[in-house]
Amino acid sequence: MHLASSDAVWYLMRASGAVSLVLLTGVLVLGVATFRRWRLPRAPRYVTASVHRTVALLSVVFMALHVVTALVDPYAAVSIAAVVVPFVAAKSALWVGLGALSLDALAALVVSSLLRAHIPARLWRGIHRLAYLSWPLALEHSFGMGTDARSPWLVTVGAVCVAAVACSVVWRAGAERGAKHLERPLVTA
Repeated sequence: MHLASSDAVWYLMRASGAVSLVLLTGVLVLGVATFRRWRLPRAPRYVTASVHRTVALLSVVFMALHVVTALVDPYAAVSIAAVVVPFVAAKSALWVGLGALSLDALAALVVSSLLRAHIPARLWRGIHRLAYLSWPLALEHSFGMGTDARSPWLVTVGAVCVAAVACSVVWRAGAERGAKHLERPLVTA
């Protein structure tokens, strides 16, 4: 591979990884918003779910681009096995393994979503909760891997992603606590 094209693949791999992290963050936050039945003012409720699905699809595209560029980039030297089997990479096995675990969880999410009409709702929800595991694995992969791991721009992007997810998780937990509070029987004296 020509040096200039190799550099282009390297930059594309880095950029698609960062964009994937931002999109995965958006998917998680929009998933919580969908769960909470949040909507934009004057917009039907289905818009939030539709945007969630669209951002999820876009995140899969960028994740695929990130994986493909990692496979063809001579600097990364990632094998096909290391992409899907955690912790078998010849180089940076921990960080590549975290990325593989995140990818595996996302693959389960995609497959279960495609089969949603054919599997029990409880199973689908259980698998869908893998997003809460997949996202921090992707975040750790981002900060442990590559030359940008400690760069100010990626640290800033990561901090914004962490803040967004933390706020949405607190919001969701508040909704679940409120629902449990409403389900408690009234005790009368």
